[in-house]
Amino acid sequence: MPKLKTKSGAKKRFKVTATGKVMHAQRGKRHGMIKRTKKQIRQLRGTRVLFKTMATTSRSTFLPNA
Repeated sequence: MPKLKTKSGAKKRFKVTATGKVMHAQRGKRHGMIKRTKKQIRQLRGTRVLFKTMATTSRSTFLPNA
């Protein structure tokens, strides 16, 4: 059985904490900032914890070595 590779896109988007939670940056801040209000841009700062069900599937399929 070959080794499982981590998806390179997932490496850039997710980070697994020491307790096993999956952190992700918030969507909607890549481009098109001129369309969004200052309040929206301010609220999209920082990272969030992925939902538990989504975290388990993403860890098993995209981040097998994390």
